Amino acid sequence: MNVTEAELAPLPRVLYEPLVRAALVEDFGLGGDLTSEATVPAGTRASAAFVARARGTIAGIDIACEAIRIVDPRATIAIDVRDGEAVDRGTKIARIDADARALLGAERTALNVLSHLSGIATATARYVAAAGNRVAIVETRKTLPGLRALQKYAVRAGGGKNHRFRLDDAILIKDNHIALAGGVPRALDAARERAGHLVKIEVEVDNLSQLDEALAHPRGADVILLDNFSIDDLTEAVRRTRGRTILEASGGITLDSVAAVAATGVDVISVGALTHSVIALDIALDMV
Repeated sequence: MNVTEAELAPLPRVLYEPLVRAALVEDFGLGGDLTSEATVPAGTRASAAFVARARGTIAGIDIACEAIRIVDPRATIAIDVRDGEAVDRGTKIARIDADARALLGAERTALNVLSHLSGIATATARYVAAAGNRVAIVETRKTLPGLRALQKYAVRAGGGKNHRFRLDDAILIKDNHIALAGGVPRALDAARERAGHLVKIEVEVDNLSQLDEALAHPRGADVILLDNFSIDDLTEAVRRTRGRTILEASGGITLDSVAAVAATGVDVISVGALTHSVIALDIALDMV
């Protein structure tokens, strides 16, 4: 599956440049790249390519190339595969000509970003393909500190959608909020009193009884999250709701089960594993 450029808005450079620069500072330390400085003559130019070692979906190529541009502003880079495109093993993703020492110094930072984000995009694309077009696949806020914008961008590159980015994006009433508020109706009452007219409200329910409470509320929720529901209960929840609000399924959903969950008729499926435990896509930097 390929995501078109129209579907995938580019990530603003201002969001990732400081992160890439910080990663380079962490890797270079105070002494710089001792190995390259010892073995590669100063002024040597090198040509290389990012090459896929496995099939997958690419995300983060501009971010990876930023690492090279920071250490060698005169580097020339030709990008052959854009974010959201699928690749096979052996595909050249981008070609680079740069100062050899700079290129080697930036290699690990560039590959760490590209491999990790492409792993997220690849996993997302597999979930999207398994679920079909009936449902939106989204991630959660289970992201690495400081990398949320990049990881959520990679989900979009894989054909997924985004859940809320931050706590102030929307109200999401979870089980602990319900317990402390004194039940679903009270939690919804309090949320409606606090929310502005542009703020969406989502409430998590653990069973069909709580679902009925949420549906019966006069000013209800914009979205109801069905947490760890069985397939039978998801089907029943869709029947009871009858399209009155958006239903999101979450909790332990895997690549093996996502098709069955999608078939129940829910609108959204959230998968925390897309960001918190994804396997990096195998990508290398090969000298030409």
